[in-house]
Amino acid sequence: MNILLTGSTGFLGGKVMKELIHGTGHHLYILARNRKKAEQLKDSFTTEEQHRLHLITGDITLPSFGMEDELISSLTGKIDCFYHSAALVKFDESLREELFAINYEGTKYALELAKKLRVRKFFYVSTAYTVGKRHTGVEVLYPEDDSYHNPYEESKVKAEHLVFSYGDEMDVSIFRPSIIVGDSKTGEADSEFTLYGFMRALDIFRRRIVRKNESGNNRVYRVVANPIGTSNFVPVDYVAEILALAITKAEPYGIYNITNPNPPTNAEVLDMFQDALGFHRLTTVDDHHNYELSPEEEKLNEMIDTFKVYLASDITFKDDNTKKLINGTDIHHLHMSREMLEMIIHAYFTTES
Repeated sequence: MNILLTGSTGFLGGKVMKELIHGTGHHLYILARNRKKAEQLKDSFTTEEQHRLHLITGDITLPSFGMEDELISSLTGKIDCFYHSAALVKFDESLREELFAINYEGTKYALELAKKLRVRKFFYVSTAYTVGKRHTGVEVLYPEDDSYHNPYEESKVKAEHLVFSYGDEMDVSIFRPSIIVGDSKTGEADSEFTLYGFMRALDIFRRRIVRKNESGNNRVYRVVANPIGTSNFVPVDYVAEILALAITKAEPYGIYNITNPNPPTNAEVLDMFQDALGFHRLTTVDDHHNYELSPEEEKLNEMIDTFKVYLASDITFKDDNTKKLINGTDIHHLHMSREMLEMIIHAYFTTES
């Protein structure tokens, strides 16, 4: 097949490329704004595979991604599948305009281009956190007028509805990964993943405490989080393997939660972070309790403020469609053991240090 992809120069996109190119005869058309980064990624493939990788310079915030008419004409009728995973993953309200420009308008330009190219299948990589403030994540569209935690969630919900509105033009499917972490076998990860921003903040706080010569006492610092709430982590390779199945197994209008059926609690995750940091001075305090934070604790919680809504939540995700998708394949339903997550966390800190 001929497959067009956005977001391929990101860590997940690179993994999806490998899944689609290794051992197949597919040709991949890779849209990239940063040509140099795309060339470096292409160089990581074998010579034979590189002949089936075609780089396209473009920008998802422009109509037709800024592609020349001649190029569009040459691709029209030749692209079988279109993966759209390029997105901005930031939660700040101050970035609302940019988030919608990339996550919503960019998706609209992707759909319009797919329509122009007469693409048969369009796969949109969204997020499991379109669930918003609900306690159960299901594999259906959520209402656009629901209440959401931040403009990132809102932009992705509206983009999902936009994708389904093109269902008469092409087969459309939506894939919703939860919190993507490192590779389940090697721990390899992208420091841009959301989890690692949280880990960096804890490491910075630890270093600050050590510099203040406070490491000699036994003082414990509180992180505002629901200790029995869960953090829904999924390994990047699991996500990529499921996305690669889409070209043959995804159903029109299918929605697939790529989530962890048995996620760790926030308290367990914090313990694993502390083990990796060698800094056993943190604990959780639920925001429903009365407490007064110290100046140091205030600073710590300010550093992780963008993650606060997720640390307070306890969401159960249904993934029946995904289980059906992987049935009969070599992919097993996710079982993420504590040992696997510890390995991923330690791999990150080892790389950073």
